[in-house]
Amino acid sequence: MVETAPDRWTEWLARLRETLDAADPVLVAGALVLALLLLVLGVALRRGPQSGATATEFAEIKGRLTAMSEMTVRRQAEEAHALDERVEQVAARLGTALDGVSRRLSDSLSEAQRQNSDTVQRLTERVDTLARHMGDNLAEAGRRTTESLSNLNERLAVIAEAKQSLAALSSEVGSLSGVLTNKQARGAFGQVRMETIIRDALPAGAYEFQATLSNGKRPDCVIRLPNTPAPLVIDSKFPLEGFEALRLARTSDEQKAARDAIRTAVGHHIADIAEKYLIPGETQDTAMMFVPSESVYGDLHEHFADLVQRAHRARVVIVAPNILMLAVQTVQAVIKDAKMRDQAGLIQREVGLLLGDVARLAERVADLERYFGQSTKALEKVSASAARISGRGERLTALDLEDETAPQGATPAAQLKQRAS
Repeated sequence: MVETAPDRWTEWLARLRETLDAADPVLVAGALVLALLLLVLGVALRRGPQSGATATEFAEIKGRLTAMSEMTVRRQAEEAHALDERVEQVAARLGTALDGVSRRLSDSLSEAQRQNSDTVQRLTERVDTLARHMGDNLAEAGRRTTESLSNLNERLAVIAEAKQSLAALSSEVGSLSGVLTNKQARGAFGQVRMETIIRDALPAGAYEFQATLSNGKRPDCVIRLPNTPAPLVIDSKFPLEGFEALRLARTSDEQKAARDAIRTAVGHHIADIAEKYLIPGETQDTAMMFVPSESVYGDLHEHFADLVQRAHRARVVIVAPNILMLAVQTVQAVIKDAKMRDQAGLIQREVGLLLGDVARLAERVADLERYFGQSTKALEKVSASAARISGRGERLTALDLEDETAPQGATPAAQLKQRAS
């Protein structure tokens, strides 16, 4: 069955009425204009006769729409009035809240300003204190810096002097190296060191330099020991070339060659000393070989023990400066002991004379004691007499010549005798 246009309008109006019944009047007012436009459009399209039912529904819808429009206008007016009142209340509350907030902000700002003022004052005081401390610290630091600079200048002066001394020492070491490389100069160097040690420790008659032996040889020094005509021989011409070569050696072959040269040179020197200076009945059975360097002496005992043993077997004693000084001091003690033994008779005679003098002194002291004893007794007697005389003088001073108890006609002598009795 074909649905006609009036039926569609009827159905559409029914749906519209249901929608208007269920819809919110506020929403309906918004859709009213759209509905009117649709109705006008529908009327314009149809332009034909309408049924009575449609006209009735249309009139009913129109009435509802008019009522809803009036309701909407009235509600909008009420809502606008309520909104104005709400806005006024919110404005009043907001003004009150703003006043409170303003007062609190003012109080907070005042308190913050006061605290800031106190903080600024404390910071100012702290900065002033720090400035004073910093000034004092800077002054102290300046003083210490000045002292440090003065000390540094003094130390630099000392360093400069030390540098000059090192330069002089370097030149002296260079000259010493030249001395050690020259055999004659090396012998003179060892001779000077040995002579210095001997002269400092022994008396002049106890040694002799470059003395001539019976075989025509002239050792560097002989020391004459007491109670024996055989002197002790000292040789100072020690070969140092091999030790200098060993010091400068870099490879193992060079070191081996230097050690072989040392063994050869020192061995020959030990044999020469034993052959030239050990003369039976004329010299001591032992001779000394002077080594002018403690380091060389240490190297001999550490790395060349075979040479030391060879010297012992040849009755040649290897001595360094310190050991030679010790040996010379021992000889000095022996010489002093021998001199004391030589003077023993004189000492005994002088002691006997001294004992006699002591005995005579004891006798004279005894006589003096007896004399002082007699003098003491005489002094005691004199003191007693003086005491009696003093007492009698005091009594004479207190004597009353007008004493009535004296017999009449008595003489003054009789009165004195009576008072004395």
